Amino acid sequence: MDSPVTVAVLAAARAAKDAQPELARLHRGAKDQLLLAMADALVERTSEIVDANARDLAAADASGIAPGLRDRLALDPERVEKIAQQLRDAAALPDPVGEVLRGSVLDNGLELREVRVPMGVVGMVYEARPNVTVDAAGLALKAGSAVVLRGGSAALHSNTALIAVLRAVLAAHDLPSDLIVGIDEHGREGVDVLMRARGLVDVLIPRGGAGLIRRVVENSQVPVIETGTGKTHVFLDASADLAQAVDIVVNAKTQRVGVCNALETLLVHRDVAAEALPRVAAPLAEAGVRLHADERAAALLPSDLEVVPATDEDWDTEYLALELAVAVVDDLDAALVHIRAHSTGHTESILTRDVVAQQRFLAEVDSAVVMANASTRFSDGGEFGFGAEIGISTQKLHARGPMGLRELTSAKWLVVGQGHVRP
Repeated sequence: MDSPVTVAVLAAARAAKDAQPELARLHRGAKDQLLLAMADALVERTSEIVDANARDLAAADASGIAPGLRDRLALDPERVEKIAQQLRDAAALPDPVGEVLRGSVLDNGLELREVRVPMGVVGMVYEARPNVTVDAAGLALKAGSAVVLRGGSAALHSNTALIAVLRAVLAAHDLPSDLIVGIDEHGREGVDVLMRARGLVDVLIPRGGAGLIRRVVENSQVPVIETGTGKTHVFLDASADLAQAVDIVVNAKTQRVGVCNALETLLVHRDVAAEALPRVAAPLAEAGVRLHADERAAALLPSDLEVVPATDEDWDTEYLALELAVAVVDDLDAALVHIRAHSTGHTESILTRDVVAQQRFLAEVDSAVVMANASTRFSDGGEFGFGAEIGISTQKLHARGPMGLRELTSAKWLVVGQGHVRP
């Protein structure tokens, strides 16, 4: 006999699947009005959402949550407004559903068209990120799909409040509230059931730490779009504008440490390391960053800074904290070797005025997002103009990089004949 959790999660997924056809029939204007109404409702019920979040924060503080993870969990009126704005931005974007990808008329008169269509039911598994609850729901709805959300126990109260607001708007628009369902209350067992819900859930997207992502990728019977951890790198080349480089590195590391596009490893060309490292380290130290430096870097850093010797583990660690791995490398080739060995395929950036070095870096680094002279913090669906993002895919099939509306669609072929039969 199935467990109560199995019954409940499969029922939720089935309800989402049954609800989705009603959404698929909506035209763009109706979907946009729905998102705008959701944005307004979030703002109107901000105090309720923030109060629920306070309960999660209290539990997180009692458990000793890391500062970076706490920042990711926290909501305040300003952040709720930003979340609502993401919905407004998504509403302003073109609707990908129905877009003709290609088409032709065969010699026999048969008409062919390949068009974008909704995925159907999108499952999201993520950790302590209440904003993802709204981003995922909003993007899925705009792309014509229902969504099943599992946001983790750390954000249980926040996610419950957010989902309640969104479901109320659906009901007010005479749409099935089961277009958005949450399964946080069912814990880890709920995730296991969701991973087995093949036929009810069309795609599963894990977003969070390495352990969560690996668990879903390795165990899911539902097709998975893999989002990777962010072991991001910046290479400060010999020709870099050092004033510009300081601003970029500090922004990439300190603007928000608990996110996947925050800088985790800084590589510095040996020819400028003696000048560049002290200039970069001073504002990092002022911001509270502790440096994990290799021997060559440590020898060039001021003695009054907080520096610890880098270990092999540091080159593969996503800190999500005020910690930064630092190494001196001989040249661009050495930087490329280091990145190939330790990158998670998320985002890397080169700081350089050498056009040849820039082109080599952009061409040879095999990550989802590769940058030149820009902070890794720009690796974000919202910054890319997608309205929001469902995650940053580090795989190479279907979608790669920040995933917006188009990445939440599939395609089908429409064939129109006039009594055609195959000879």
